[in-house]
Amino acid sequence: MAHGTTARAAEVMAISQPAVSKAIQSLERSVGFALFRRENGRLRPTSEGELFHREVLETFRGLIHLKSAGRRIRDFGSGQLRVACLSAFSGSLVPEALGRFHAIHPKAGVTLQVHASSMIRDLVADGRFDVGIVADEVSTDGIVAEPFVTIPGVLALPPGHRLAYREVVSPSDLEGENFVALAATDTTRRELDQTFALAGVSSNVIVETPFSATVCALVLAGLGVGIVDPVTTPGFVERGLLLRRIEPAPEFRTLLILPPGRPKARLAAEFISVLRTVAEAQRAAVVDRFSPHGRSEPEP
Repeated sequence: MAHGTTARAAEVMAISQPAVSKAIQSLERSVGFALFRRENGRLRPTSEGELFHREVLETFRGLIHLKSAGRRIRDFGSGQLRVACLSAFSGSLVPEALGRFHAIHPKAGVTLQVHASSMIRDLVADGRFDVGIVADEVSTDGIVAEPFVTIPGVLALPPGHRLAYREVVSPSDLEGENFVALAATDTTRRELDQTFALAGVSSNVIVETPFSATVCALVLAGLGVGIVDPVTTPGFVERGLLLRRIEPAPEFRTLLILPPGRPKARLAAEFISVLRTVAEAQRAAVVDRFSPHGRSEPEP
C-alpha cells in the first residue's frame, strides 16, 4: 500500500517478492476477505483493503506514541503534562506559564485544552488531565481542589461610551444600561446581581455568556457594557475596549484542581509552581492598575 508494488515492498523490507505475495495471501486468509484485486499482473486494493489499511495506520501511530511516551516517562517521570484551563486564562496566563516551563523542560510533552469548568472537572476527576483551572462554582466532589487566584473584575465599555471619562464607576452609574452578562451560574455574576439589588439598580441583560473574552467581544460590538476578568482583555483593549474600575468590584475566584488519590507527578508539581508565580504577578499588575492609587487614567 505504501510503495505501490510488491517488488518495491520486497526491496524496502529486504525480502523476496514471492515472500511478499505469500504474506499478503496469508493475511487475507487470516482476516477473511481480499485485500487486493489482481488486475493485469498488478495488485489493486479493494475497498475492504483500503479500510483495513487505515486501521493499520492508526495502530502504527499508537505504537509510535507509546515509544515516545516511554522515552518521556524515562526522562521526566510522568512524561506528559496534561493541562486544562478556562478560556479566561488561555490567552495570557497559561501560555506565559507554559513558556517559562518549556524553558526549564524543553523536551517535556504538554497537552493543553480549553473547556468550561464542568468539563475540566470531569477530565481531572477521571485522571485524564493532571492539572485543571476552574471557576469556584464547580463541584469539588471527587477531586483535590486548592484556591488558585482571585482577581477583581473591571467594567468593560465600548469606545465613546458616556462613562468613558470616569475613572471609577459605581453601580448607580449603570442604571438602565444594556448589559452583556456572565452566565447566571457564575459566582461573579451572582455577586454583581446582589450588589445591584442592594443599590436598587436594574440592568437590561441583552446577552448572557460564560466567557469573559466573549463579553469583551460583544461589548466592542456595541451590545452593552459588562464585567470582565482583566486577564482576558489583552487584544481587546488594543482594538478600543475601555476598562474602568468599578466599586465595589465583584471578584473572579478560581480553583486549581488535581486528580484524587495520587501524588503529584514531578512535572505537574513544577508546572504548578511556575503557574502560581505567573498568576500572582498578573494579579498584582491588575490590582496596581485598577487600585485607587493605580497608574491608569481615564481615556478621553
